[in-house]
Amino acid sequence: MVVFLLVIAGKLVMIQGMDVGKMAEAAESQRTVVQQLPAVRGKIVDANGKVLAESILRYDITVSQVNSALYPQYKHYNADSGTMVTLTRDEGLQQLATVLGLPFAKVKKNATGTKVFNYIVRDVSPAVEGKVAALGVPGIYSQPQTKRVYPMGSVGGPIVGFVGADGNGLAGIEQTMNAKLNGTNGSRTYQAGKNGIIIPTAPVKTSPAVDGQTVKLTINEDIQYYAQQAAQQQKEQYSADWASITVLEAKTGKVIAIADSDSYDPNNPGASKTADVGSRTVSSVVEPGSTEKIVTTSGVMEKGLYNPMSHFLVPPSLTIGGQTFDDAFVHGTEKRTLAGIIADSMNTGTVMAGSQMTKQERYDWLHKFGVGQKTGIDLPGESPGILAPWQQWDGRQEYTVLFGQGVAQTPLQSAFIYQTVANDGMRLKPQIIDSTTSADGTVDTVKQAPGIRVITPKTAAEDRLMLEGVATMSHYNAINIPGYRVGGKTGTSEAPADNGVGFDGYTSSFIGMAPMEDPQYVVAITVQRPKGSIYGVTQGATFNQVMGQVLRTYNVPPSTTPPAMPPKFYK
Repeated sequence: MVVFLLVIAGKLVMIQGMDVGKMAEAAESQRTVVQQLPAVRGKIVDANGKVLAESILRYDITVSQVNSALYPQYKHYNADSGTMVTLTRDEGLQQLATVLGLPFAKVKKNATGTKVFNYIVRDVSPAVEGKVAALGVPGIYSQPQTKRVYPMGSVGGPIVGFVGADGNGLAGIEQTMNAKLNGTNGSRTYQAGKNGIIIPTAPVKTSPAVDGQTVKLTINEDIQYYAQQAAQQQKEQYSADWASITVLEAKTGKVIAIADSDSYDPNNPGASKTADVGSRTVSSVVEPGSTEKIVTTSGVMEKGLYNPMSHFLVPPSLTIGGQTFDDAFVHGTEKRTLAGIIADSMNTGTVMAGSQMTKQERYDWLHKFGVGQKTGIDLPGESPGILAPWQQWDGRQEYTVLFGQGVAQTPLQSAFIYQTVANDGMRLKPQIIDSTTSADGTVDTVKQAPGIRVITPKTAAEDRLMLEGVATMSHYNAINIPGYRVGGKTGTSEAPADNGVGFDGYTSSFIGMAPMEDPQYVVAITVQRPKGSIYGVTQGATFNQVMGQVLRTYNVPPSTTPPAMPPKFYK
């Protein structure tokens, strides 16, 4: 017995005297609980601060079934009577059921068992959580969470995007700016007994969460809504596959609106077709058609070959390099100026002028204007378009690229060709992020990326002269915004079949700018596979509506100079 007692005493000495640190550390480790404090995901707002996406606080009501069973009766302070009352467990659960609006049987079932953690109900408002907390029912807890909501619904849906179940962005700005929106989670470390109850005398260490940043866009929610309605109207009017409208600030490259028909609601993205989730403006490629002729005129004028008043004897049909080209209207041999060729969108005259450049020069000018390369906009899924190397062009493609066929690009790329012309020849990177604001209020404004000089201001001015001639001197007289000088260009091309064999429709587009004496904004419209006669489809009225709304919204002064009317013919 003496030996036995000595062994026990020695062991106690070792544990309590020599190994006390490790034993205490092990005991503390078993009691330590680390609770994550989630950061609130930052907001996404438009240029005027209107909330497009935000995270709201919600609560899950939970129960420790083990702890709940320990209190068949409990005392609770009744705030109404100012007295302590004794309640049974069932009475407390009945009160809980009433506050939650749930059947008592369901609440009791969820609260009864041997689980340390179980849900009573998920996703309740802070007001309901406050009422639950005031009940003081033993074993009932609340667990905070955040829920992502999109107050503007489908307005700008493809731009804003949405988040997955884990709270990370899966589309749009939610995806590209995920790191800044997410923030940094914090933690709370405390000690608890076996029953999960916090030990009140133990220290609590808290590392606060850092909430995500607010991302401010250049998008104007009012213009975005207006443009989306117009795009949807274009799609439905012509029973088209889809329609797209882009609004740009010419001198900054800021995107005011990217409107796609069938815009989805980020609050319920699963209700939309997969094809409608992304923005077709940045991901779908189409042949631009005659809107690309402004690239050809830029090249020949920059090279010093021609100017808007240069003379061309344009035949009814042009055969060059074994290829024959016609125009969309019947005419005889005409004495046309280059401005007249663009005014009536003549393929024959465009090929006559553009063929004076080598094939490599034609390719180089398309590339300088951004064709075949991504614009760099902060949206996912952008396509670079299709611009084959000039060495791979066949005998017809080397001419069709001069009027926008045999090359494909996104509606956004097409819009920025005209942004370059409107901005005196400086091509800018699209800017859709205006600034970010940290949780501490620090604002980081996104600097405008350096522009790329594509053409001289003189060439850009000559291009604009011809674009205004489309509005003033052509048979296309649908462009008219009272009080403002406007200009632009139509485009029509064949749409490749989805199976890659042949064509099964066409693409109709219009891109314009205003006011022409000092262009401030560019509006680009694309309609894919409209039904009906090609001559019955027009975007002129829609351009007038959208551009007119933009000019009024930003209080752009009316034009004070007469419109340019370059002659179409020479004597």
